[in-house]
Amino acid sequence: MVKQVGNVDGVIDALENSRIPVADRGFLYGDSVYEVFRTYHGLPFLFEEHYQRLLNSAALIGMDIKQSRDQILTSIRETVAASKPMLGEDVYVRYQITRGEGPIDLNPDLSESTRMVIIVKAVPKWQQQHYDVGMSLAVTQLRRNSVNSLDPNIKGGNYLNNIMALSEARKNGADDCVMLDAEDLVTECSNSNVWFVLNDTLVAPVAGNLDGLTRRSVVELATGNDLPLAQRPVHRDELVYAQECFVTSATREVMPVKTLRLVDGSMVEFENGGGPLTRMVMSLYAEMLTDFVVHNTESPWF
Repeated sequence: MVKQVGNVDGVIDALENSRIPVADRGFLYGDSVYEVFRTYHGLPFLFEEHYQRLLNSAALIGMDIKQSRDQILTSIRETVAASKPMLGEDVYVRYQITRGEGPIDLNPDLSESTRMVIIVKAVPKWQQQHYDVGMSLAVTQLRRNSVNSLDPNIKGGNYLNNIMALSEARKNGADDCVMLDAEDLVTECSNSNVWFVLNDTLVAPVAGNLDGLTRRSVVELATGNDLPLAQRPVHRDELVYAQECFVTSATREVMPVKTLRLVDGSMVEFENGGGPLTRMVMSLYAEMLTDFVVHNTESPWF
């Protein structure tokens, strides 16, 4: 069984024993960037893409990451090894770079050096019912941060906006939230991208959301298999006409949605286990992962 392990600047220990200084800017201000990926048969999936997105996030907040790619990769490997996965067990990896510590001051130039924090644990096991039937979403009154205030492509450590939206959705009986921006355009869920089928077309909302790597994979699969696809703004008034809905993320992969609660409290219901296009995307994504394992020439990490 995979052990939960933490690595703070090279000090590896059980996750419950891992510590960062209270003056760390990631703790004090959410001044950090991070990525999450998982392995398949011991192979890291989309590691390079995640690493490049980490660098982009850092650039967007003016952070100079002191750790090299090789240092980060070596530390991740060591942390995965310390989690002691058994043969056939895969792991979830979160690696985070904080701006480090220094005087208790908002000025980022006062930090001494970036700190690396790595968490390895078992891959989350989502309820099978969420795949067989579907999860439930609720559109929240709480709005997504404006892109003029905080670029959604900064995958950073401050998730208060998302946490508050998720809390609202849970109070309304949903598994997750769908957040709108100030112009009533759909952005994303709390930590995943959301998709709709509108007028028999796969639609990926483009307003105020993170460039998800699973989302990017689905776009490529849809394009390569001639599925009807549109990447465009989606207004909340369109949601009542949605024919299908699903979410994508590194750990959820492609998860169908059964119900969508709109802002006025009305419900939109979808087919159990996803409609035709949702099931096609789920199948194509599963095939892609199989091909990745079969054709990947890297050695497994463990």
